[in-house]
Amino acid sequence: MKRKTTSLAVTGIAVLLVALVLITCKRNPNAVPDETATRGNIKIGVDESFTLMAEAELYVFQSIYKNAHITPFYKPELDVRDDFLNDSIRMMITTRKLTEEELEFLKAKLINARTTTIAYDGLAFVVNNKNRDSMLIYNKVKDIFKGKISNWNQINAANKSGKITVVFDHNKSSGVRLIREKFDIQDSLPPYCLAAHNNEEVINFVEKNVNALGVVAVNWISDKDDSVSNSFLKRIKVVGLSQEFDTEGISFYKPYQAYIADKSYPLVRDVYAINRETFTGLGSGFIKYMSSEGQRIILKMGMVPAIMPVRVVRTHTE
Repeated sequence: MKRKTTSLAVTGIAVLLVALVLITCKRNPNAVPDETATRGNIKIGVDESFTLMAEAELYVFQSIYKNAHITPFYKPELDVRDDFLNDSIRMMITTRKLTEEELEFLKAKLINARTTTIAYDGLAFVVNNKNRDSMLIYNKVKDIFKGKISNWNQINAANKSGKITVVFDHNKSSGVRLIREKFDIQDSLPPYCLAAHNNEEVINFVEKNVNALGVVAVNWISDKDDSVSNSFLKRIKVVGLSQEFDTEGISFYKPYQAYIADKSYPLVRDVYAINRETFTGLGSGFIKYMSSEGQRIILKMGMVPAIMPVRVVRTHTE
């Protein structure tokens, strides 16, 4: 009788342990017990504007850490944000911080999203190689998006490029949002503002249309050592802009690193890595890498690193 009682007790304990394991798995079916900051398998979202930068960062990070497997999804900014809030991705790279409402939404799920600034970027304008105007006064550009200027001859009477066609990478992109915020546009953009599907298509459109004004992220046209970026630079011209209060166009600045760093270029934006992990997982490790060794990649991409010091040297000719 004593042996039978002992056997039943052992069996009961075993059943209880199995039940506890099953309950734990049911509560968190996506848990990866062996995930660390340098090992695991996760999904992240990236604003399509930063595809080239993210691909370079991921390539080096995963070359160093062989057990790190990060699957990126490159989408317009609004779609990346929705994926983040819906728990489809662990972290995201974007130019927009979460709103207070979005932070409260996550806190209600016991998630404390953490935001790290990793770079400073510029929104660049590009024109066709045959367009004679590649230096534009800030207020003239503003009037294009306000619907007050619709023909290149309103900027320069000698410019015969015709009616202006503005092309963005996507109607949900961070570029559209920045233009609307910067120029205080409350209503719809003018009908001559069109949307492509990505930055590469914007450049293709501008190359083929002399009247086009394209809006792209700086990292797509700034790395002269990158074959993709270098190819784009040969096919279009990058526009120089005057500063916001320079109504006469005395000085013009192209979106070079020095002018992004000192904010001389008027369309500068922050780039954030936002993480929703509740532990120090692979997303946290990737952000730490981008904020340290990965800053060199950001520098090479023509963007300004947020953490790594940048030395700006100015030269003057007599």
